[in-house]
Amino acid sequence: MATVHLRIGDLVWGKLGRYPPWPGKIVSPPKDLKKPRGKKCFFVKFFGTEDHAWIKVEQLKPYHPHKEEMIKINKGKRFQQAVDAVEEFIKKVKAKEALHSLAEDKNRSGGDEKGKATEKGRKNSGKKVKSRGGKEEMTPRKRGRPPKEDKELTHAASSTVSRMGPGTVSGFKWQSPGSSLEPISKRLKILEEDTRSTSIQAADSTAINGNIIPTDKRIGFLGLGLMGSGIVANLLKMGHIVTVWNRTAEKCDLFIQEGARLGRTPAEVVSMCDITFSCVSDPKAAKDLVLGPSGVLQGIRPGKCYVEMSTVDPETVVELSQVITSRGGRFLEAPVSGSQQLSNEGMLVILAAGDRSLYEDCSSCFQAMGKSSFFLGEVGNAAKMMLILNMVHGSFMATIAEGLTLAQATGQSQQTFLDILSQGQMASTFLDQKCQNVLQGNFKPDYYLKHIQKDLRLAIAMGDSVNHPTPMAAAANEVYKRAKALDQSDNDMSAVYRAYIH
Repeated sequence: MATVHLRIGDLVWGKLGRYPPWPGKIVSPPKDLKKPRGKKCFFVKFFGTEDHAWIKVEQLKPYHPHKEEMIKINKGKRFQQAVDAVEEFIKKVKAKEALHSLAEDKNRSGGDEKGKATEKGRKNSGKKVKSRGGKEEMTPRKRGRPPKEDKELTHAASSTVSRMGPGTVSGFKWQSPGSSLEPISKRLKILEEDTRSTSIQAADSTAINGNIIPTDKRIGFLGLGLMGSGIVANLLKMGHIVTVWNRTAEKCDLFIQEGARLGRTPAEVVSMCDITFSCVSDPKAAKDLVLGPSGVLQGIRPGKCYVEMSTVDPETVVELSQVITSRGGRFLEAPVSGSQQLSNEGMLVILAAGDRSLYEDCSSCFQAMGKSSFFLGEVGNAAKMMLILNMVHGSFMATIAEGLTLAQATGQSQQTFLDILSQGQMASTFLDQKCQNVLQGNFKPDYYLKHIQKDLRLAIAMGDSVNHPTPMAAAANEVYKRAKALDQSDNDMSAVYRAYIH
């Protein structure tokens, strides 16, 4: 294949990591960004996203010659939107060039005889005319240079064919991701820590901004509760192909209307999909989903991937990992920290552990559902960390409720108590929302009280297993148990307040 030269401004197809080829434009990198060592690469901005990356030259193809080929092999909604964005960009560039050419023509006409002659020559461009010496010669059409601010657009609209540049592309054989691929999306950065954990952090919600290239893998999702519903909604919104199942089948209807597919059983979902996520209420439900009749295990075969997002104890998640991998499957635990509101907004925090390559395969899914994700190593670590986090949340909520009721009992204003807290070091969205729930008597579930009590119980048991005291969690757990006895299980965790007033 002939060598094709690329330079800044060219439109290209770029292969970023495990994602399909995506349309982009070669641009100048930020001044403070160093070019990766090794093979030649270009800095590419991808259309339809806010993603930028250094891409090796062998992972780039010119846009125009390969357009039809790429459109045939990529069918996703987000991909089509990106292609539409490229075509719209090209139209704007051509329109701007045409306007500029017209302006130049008018300037050259000038209104005098010389201008008229020039105009006549322009109309006869490419034709033979008589010169003053009687000889026939060509009168090529001339155009002025575009203004400085138009240069990049002009380069981008031109076809990316043989032109000398700082690097070349030959062969166009896509390669697996290499160390020279360094995405630097404005909303995304990857941090490697001494603890061997990885944090993928977003400055804002990718689900809100829509800056995600969805994986081409088929995604399954089991469990459409408070958390699962928001997660699936964002996966669909970002263009993922999703098959859903829920114990109460009616909950699937809304997602089917939004483009999801329906699986009749957990086993069928796993069989139909490449990666299947589950998010259910507790360890028993998680085990039943995998080991029960028509369960996940019946659909697992070599290469199938299972991601457990439920908050369970470490022993349960290790057991599930063992049975999945014994059938040749790949396993990742990925419980989520957050609430229904954060799930709906795509602002969850994902804690993952297990198969590192599966974690990377889930990248676009995690970006759709959360603002950040952490890889914590071996299976069981994410469950431990999640229980510790929820132990703190639960204990904190019980303490807030205790403070509000003590303020009332001593004749102090609960609103003033909240106002003072909100101005101090404890100020947070969590504090404000939960206190407002109490003051308004609105305990619509954002995170079920019964679930936070379950997490406290599991955290206490985990502490016992390593002979570590958890007296604060134990005290809070008793308050939540009291609230459950008062029929508050299906209310929000802030309804623990009622345990103090009855």
